Amino acid sequence: MTSLEQGIPAIELHDVFKVYKEGPIETVALRGVSLKVATGENVALCGPSGCGKSTLLNLVAGLTLPTAGRIRVAGVEIGGQTEAERAALRRETVGLVFQSDNLFPRLTVLENVQLPARLAGRSNARQLAATALESVDVGSLGSRYPAQLSGGERQRVAIAAAIVLLPPVLLADEVTGELDSRTGQVVLDLLSRLNRERGLTIFAVTHNLTAAASADRIVNMRDGAIRELEMAE
Repeated sequence: MTSLEQGIPAIELHDVFKVYKEGPIETVALRGVSLKVATGENVALCGPSGCGKSTLLNLVAGLTLPTAGRIRVAGVEIGGQTEAERAALRRETVGLVFQSDNLFPRLTVLENVQLPARLAGRSNARQLAATALESVDVGSLGSRYPAQLSGGERQRVAIAAAIVLLPPVLLADEVTGELDSRTGQVVLDLLSRLNRERGLTIFAVTHNLTAAASADRIVNMRDGAIRELEMAE
């Protein structure tokens, strides 16, 4: 796994605002958010729907840019990057997993997980994919298609695709939202294991307090602002 330089936070936000404009109407999604996530932390960003959680995650991923403020990921300031540089950051530094697994239905499991490595020009993409699938305990499913998998298996495959290039940071947006409680807990346990055994920094968005409890630290968000940080029990 790619490592971060010692002492550099995995994620750092300073006084970040995000304002959406539609004609004369302005909607403030984030209001001066400041936050640090240390390398190797497992952090849950928790709050109700519409409070700005997914907006914040998209900013950290470089999918959109802040209206004001600074964001650094692995020591790199996203605001100073081109769109191509932000795409490269998502390929090799920041893995992304969403509520919907976003797998390609006409590709096998192995082909889906290989895809990010192939796009990055890795000659060993197949071996990287096989290793990633083994790491999330679905190594035997490589020849199947997404439609042949359970919801929990599909989410594991999505995680494998997100970590195939060994990024140091994983961003997860409501990854258990479409799963039943038992299957969701299996996925949460998997993320905790990857954090513990591989030092993977995890920053996960959830509105589910049970899911948040699996993290080392909970960050509470309300109305686009962060409340006092709380340690998970």
